[in-house]
Amino acid sequence: QVQLVESGGGLVQAGGSLRLSCAASGRTFSSYAMGWFRQAPGKEREFVAAISWGGDNTHYSDSVKGRFTISRDNAKNTVYLQMNSLKPEDTAVYYCAAHGTRIPRTVVLIRTTEYDSWGQGTQVTVSS
Repeated sequence: QVQLVESGGGLVQAGGSLRLSCAASGRTFSSYAMGWFRQAPGKEREFVAAISWGGDNTHYSDSVKGRFTISRDNAKNTVYLQMNSLKPEDTAVYYCAAHGTRIPRTVVLIRTTEYDSWGQGTQVTVSS
């Protein structure tokens, strides 16, 4: 399994921005498909964004499309989630996830069951 550590969460006003980071262990990070999910109180964990291991394909949920950007730096074993124009409904614990088995370069994964490693989560709170 891959060890994942998220950081960058916090409290921000509506309309503000945050950048989440997820640092991964392992020498084969560049071959991991990665994703971000979030879970609000009383709700199920939901897909936010995903990036292929090659970094050349991304996918977003409709609720964040155009506001959030996922990216990766394989030299730093890190995946990022840039969040702009934040809304109160973005408030949640954000989780980073990794798929540790090699898959085709451009494939993105959007289901929680497709990931085998998870971080501990970082809280994002957006005030109105």
